[in-house]
Amino acid sequence: MLSIIQAAGWPIWPLILCSILALAFVLERFIKLKQDRVFPPNLADEAIGVSREAVPAPDMVHQLEQSSALGQVLAAGWRAIASNPRCSEEEMRAAMEAAGRKVAHQLERYLPALATIASAAPLLGLLGTVIGMIEIFGSQAPTGSLSGGNPAQLAHGISVALYNTAFGLIVAIPALIFWRYFRARVDGYVLELELAAERFARHLEPLCPGPLKESAR
Repeated sequence: MLSIIQAAGWPIWPLILCSILALAFVLERFIKLKQDRVFPPNLADEAIGVSREAVPAPDMVHQLEQSSALGQVLAAGWRAIASNPRCSEEEMRAAMEAAGRKVAHQLERYLPALATIASAAPLLGLLGTVIGMIEIFGSQAPTGSLSGGNPAQLAHGISVALYNTAFGLIVAIPALIFWRYFRARVDGYVLELELAAERFARHLEPLCPGPLKESAR
């Protein structure tokens, strides 16, 4: 491996850095996007069950918020009602929507960086290819004959061109695959979160007195 890096020359170092960052982003997203961390299957039903009559105690609200991404959205509805006795349905839904946008942003963390690496790696490989070609032409004799040039410099230029092209594709292709995989996974989670939040909001509507309901009474 070290001999390949030496043969590829200095242009390969940015690609090595990109590969390390891409691997770190992929591992981090695999951990953070586990279903238990984002959308536990029975969490919404459990939250509905413990809040049929009233909003639970603050410690339970905090526990729900810390449990998962879905818990953050559901806890926002509880907290809106508990912090404002005159909270309306619109205010409760607005609080949950704000929490949902924050969660969606957290789920998309590092995905733009991974997409950037997938786009930039082939360009970095192309840069190494161009540098290798410059070295090849620089190794020619003044007459333009390759045979009269420096064979060692010619071979080095060829290795720089080919190794950087190949390594750029090696970095870009997996990064693109994982970006599309995580992108689809996040989109699926966001849809499930929206459906669960809508269901939970309808459950919380009777607990929102609001000014209109109070005046009607």
